[in-house]
Amino acid sequence: MRSVIMEPAMERLIREEFLKRIQGKDFLSFPETDRRIIIRRIVCDIAGSKDIILPENKLEYIAARLDEDSFDMGPISLLLKDPGITEIMINGPGSVFIERQGKLTSESIRFDDADHIKNIIDKILGPLGLRVDESNPMVDARLDDGSRINVVISPVTNSEIAVTIRKFKDDIRDMGQLIDAGSLNREVAAFLSESVKKKVNILISGGTGTGKTTLLNILSQCIGNDERIIIAEETMELGFAHRNQVRLEARPPNLEGKGEITIRDLVRNALRMRPDRLIVGEIRGAEAVDVMQAMNTGHAGSMTTIHANSPRDAVTRLETMLLISDSNIDHLTAERIVAASVDMIIQLKKSESGKRKISQISEIIYEEEPQSTERILKIKDIASIKVLKGKESPALMTGYKPEFLSR
Repeated sequence: MRSVIMEPAMERLIREEFLKRIQGKDFLSFPETDRRIIIRRIVCDIAGSKDIILPENKLEYIAARLDEDSFDMGPISLLLKDPGITEIMINGPGSVFIERQGKLTSESIRFDDADHIKNIIDKILGPLGLRVDESNPMVDARLDDGSRINVVISPVTNSEIAVTIRKFKDDIRDMGQLIDAGSLNREVAAFLSESVKKKVNILISGGTGTGKTTLLNILSQCIGNDERIIIAEETMELGFAHRNQVRLEARPPNLEGKGEITIRDLVRNALRMRPDRLIVGEIRGAEAVDVMQAMNTGHAGSMTTIHANSPRDAVTRLETMLLISDSNIDHLTAERIVAASVDMIIQLKKSESGKRKISQISEIIYEEEPQSTERILKIKDIASIKVLKGKESPALMTGYKPEFLSR
């Protein structure tokens, strides 16, 4: 007698048999509707051979699931296609969160188990020549559309697998769109454009998801096409349109622990490639020494980003990076290097409503203390957010004229 109840074990049996039958066949060449009809026929045939009765609705459900899991991205297919979603976080089979307009919400979708998640991740990583397993339990990669994926599996995490996908967004592509989005006003936009043209060394600071990469891409549009740009990144995210540019990407060590190429290696090599400007996606370690030296020795107009919550935090982080770089630098020397190298810090923030905006633009100067011969590092605001009628405005110019304008 045929079984009427479709238990999870039966569903897995159909899935396994289906994968055996389609092995080596090019189903992606079929249009989606035709592919679904063929899958439905195969599922019917498998059910008949295994003495399983499938109601019509269950047959359609299994065919749709097999189509998604085998030729698309399973339960997260719709999330990946939704342009309003900026981040997808999978904490386990029944724990999926998304970020939409800066807000985190829980999704009701579920995976069967950790293996179900891993099968889909293998489909994403496979074409990139990457894999995640016990010998390589952490993977960070860039997808073809510019999105980023990070995968962590046990024993690095207490859950069996955790996946974070940061989707690439190119909805804001120029300064005009930043103004329309309320991230800055026209006066500040004009000041930033002129600063880039006049080769001011710029550090863009902000927390996760505040738009540092977006702003760096937009500022790059103010660089003249007669300049040579060398770009160094952990994973390629920047999209400059300049004719004379070279992009360098770091590389993790292989399974034998060899072949690693760090950001510091890239920066040092970039300086041998005759750059007019050096662009570093993000500084987070010993490469800070080389970036600061480049800014201070003939590569004016260089730009980079840093993870920090205020201009003062950004300076403190830079000084710490310099101190741990094995260059025998003391605190005062680190302070002087930062002040001599970085002209301007652009601080970004994300409001409670999810809107990303420039909160401060500050100059770093090394100034003598009144009635003293000591010189100390000071941060002076060129523009900052104001609260007008109970609402935060975009950053407004303070009236302070930065010293780098005279240079």
